Amino acid sequence: MLLFRKASKLKAMDPFQKMLLVVMTAGAIFMLLPIFYIFNHALKPYHELFLYPPTIFVRQPTLQNLQELLNITKNSIVPISRYLFNSVVVSAATVVLVTIISALCAYPISKHQFPGHKLFFGTILLSLMFAPETVAIPRYLVAVNLGLNNQYFGHILPHLAAPVGVFLLKQFIDQIPKELFEAAKVDGANEHVLFARIVLPMVGPAIATVAIITFQGVWGDTQTSTLFMQDEAMKTFPFFLNTLTSNLANNVARQGAAAVAALILFLPNFLFFLFFQRKVIQTMAHSGIK
Repeated sequence: MLLFRKASKLKAMDPFQKMLLVVMTAGAIFMLLPIFYIFNHALKPYHELFLYPPTIFVRQPTLQNLQELLNITKNSIVPISRYLFNSVVVSAATVVLVTIISALCAYPISKHQFPGHKLFFGTILLSLMFAPETVAIPRYLVAVNLGLNNQYFGHILPHLAAPVGVFLLKQFIDQIPKELFEAAKVDGANEHVLFARIVLPMVGPAIATVAIITFQGVWGDTQTSTLFMQDEAMKTFPFFLNTLTSNLANNVARQGAAAVAALILFLPNFLFFLFFQRKVIQTMAHSGIK
């Protein structure tokens, strides 16, 4: 029955719509190729990893790369599970804190006309233009002077200022009618109640989007491990991944382990996005980002 309905819709399309459907389908398949590639790459034996021209699909799948990855850290002082644990703790704490701070910042900018609120929001928009390299030195000086070396908060603090999150949430909160706040105030609601019972439930899609963006930025970040963590046990999984093939005499050794480690690094981002993808689309529609 479902196939019949889809066939009927296809017949009802004009030639331009059919051509557009073909082009979009081809584009979607092309964009999915990197995902297929990273899954297949992790399962390739060594002789397939270095084929020229490279292939997307694995011919002889194997789990040797995973075994190699486990063997590398088997006798080391810091096991791979420690790097993963650090990444999970840092990512979870950062996502929670960034969403809370961004929402607390966006609400007064959107609904309270305090003196200088336009200048404040303009400064946040201006910070969107900064390249990460331009703030690396100030970020390092702040973290060092606060004594955050070899502490989890040293990983978290550099990510807490999230202008993209404030911008998205502010645009979403702007859509909430003022009459709703006025009616709640007539019923005796104070600012805390307005924020917790009206703002937060209605900006759920934007919060999910901010969480995804933050998670992607934190989960793959190596800068904090490089700059602020001298203790190897405090470094994160992306840093470990970078060290797998660095300082070697050739670019062949450990490529299998690096391939499966890249898959482990990619999977959480992929699953996180799949879980919240509908929220992301709603946020883009309501924020005027098209």
